[in-house]
Amino acid sequence: MTNWFNVGKIVNTHGLNGEVRVISKTDFPEERYQKGNLLYLFLNEQEPIQLTIKNHRTHKNFDLLQFDGYENINLVEKWKNGLLKISEEQLTNLDEGEYYFHEIIGCKVITLDGEEVGIVKEILTPGANDVWIVKGTDKKEYLIPYIDEIIKNVDIEEKVITIDPMEGLLT
Repeated sequence: MTNWFNVGKIVNTHGLNGEVRVISKTDFPEERYQKGNLLYLFLNEQEPIQLTIKNHRTHKNFDLLQFDGYENINLVEKWKNGLLKISEEQLTNLDEGEYYFHEIIGCKVITLDGEEVGIVKEILTPGANDVWIVKGTDKKEYLIPYIDEIIKNVDIEEKVITIDPMEGLLT
């Protein structure tokens, strides 16, 4: 059974030459959308459709993609709301200290003292650094910035993140 990872959602077509407008869910659009790369389209419970990227450009906060063999609006119109995914084998190795969202979400967060804070439920990417939303053991939500001063250790194998919370972070 293949694990699939979401890289974007097709929200509309663009022009008449088969380009689709994509809201990206990848941190690496330049790498992920290179000409010749494979993406898989998931649409309405059908088998995924393998697509080869012919062209990529950005336009007004969207990624515009065109695929080999689908250079006409009539061929891609039905893809609206489809999800573009990659297989686990297509994931690239990251540098030390970099993680995929799926590796972080679900991790238990503890303090340096061993006190359990909660579980990472979501990741926000507002700008300078990511922010991890942690659902606390007390049912509260905590916003933990991904910065060296706070994140002290990330153990992907054990699914445990150790933090040194600054004053007021967990109140």
